[in-house]
Amino acid sequence: MGSRFPSRGDQKLIQIVDSALADATRRSGAWLACRPGCTQCCIGAFAINQLDALRLRRGLADLEKSDPDRAARIRERARESVARLSPEFPGDPISGVLHEGEEAEQQFADFANEEPCPVLDPETGLCELYESRPMTCRVFGPPVRSEDGLGVCELCFQGASDKQIAACEMKPDPTDLESRLLKQFEKSTGKRGDTIIAFCLAS
Repeated sequence: MGSRFPSRGDQKLIQIVDSALADATRRSGAWLACRPGCTQCCIGAFAINQLDALRLRRGLADLEKSDPDRAARIRERARESVARLSPEFPGDPISGVLHEGEEAEQQFADFANEEPCPVLDPETGLCELYESRPMTCRVFGPPVRSEDGLGVCELCFQGASDKQIAACEMKPDPTDLESRLLKQFEKSTGKRGDTIIAFCLAS
């Protein structure tokens, strides 16, 4: 599949998700509090899959060519984050891969909830790898359905009714393209399991 796999499929996925976000943003209007500098969704570690990790590493590699000092600061923040998080990391601290299973999920729920994302510029409050950000970041803000119902950012939809929230629902990946791409990637590379952004960018 080549070292650039799965660029074409990932670009298609990004286009689908970003288009869904634009549509949901239009329908949400003033209900959305998301603005440059708002870092609500940038605090607290969350799991990313191997596609997200690959996209982030490529984004950092591109930044190293255009702005090596900025890239070095991101990598240093990632290393500092890994050093802080490793002792209680609910996974393999060498590979950065999270353990699976109910007990590991419970451990992760209480893990690093106050840890800032290493890609967050602490001075500007902006994401320094915005174009390469994980899917979780791309869908945060508008209502997105999960097994627990419609989830929204606590800063958004203040005072909105359930009906108003439902009218703004975002359906980011209706054909589940991400799962198919992830399976292809895992099969071709042998890389499996979720990680977090700090471990992804520290090496």
